[in-house]
Amino acid sequence: QVQLVESGGGLVQAGGSLRLSCLASGRTFSSFAMGWFRQAPGKEREFVAAISWNGGSTYYADSVKGRFTISRDNAKNTVYLQMNSLKPEDTAVYYCAATLRRATSVGYDYWGQGTQVTVSS
Repeated sequence: QVQLVESGGGLVQAGGSLRLSCLASGRTFSSFAMGWFRQAPGKEREFVAAISWNGGSTYYADSVKGRFTISRDNAKNTVYLQMNSLKPEDTAVYYCAATLRRATSVGYDYWGQGTQVTVSS
């Protein structure tokens, strides 16, 4: 079992930046590949980014590639999502997730409660 708690969401103007954090507790954090997902009102949850257990591999949705960066600090049991050049269409609840499988866009077993990101135009 692993518990995940996101933080860092908020209101930002278009073109601005935010950094989301996800603190994990429970099982050894470095055992897990981690991912970020988001869900906008009226839409299905979608994959944003993923990172392997050691940070050696990262994956991004096309919609955020070049603007968002996922990273992790295993000593701090934390995964981050640096979001730059934010657009109104990035507005959503952002969730972090963990899996014991390889980093990918599906198949996550543990989820946080989410943090709201709102980008104003």
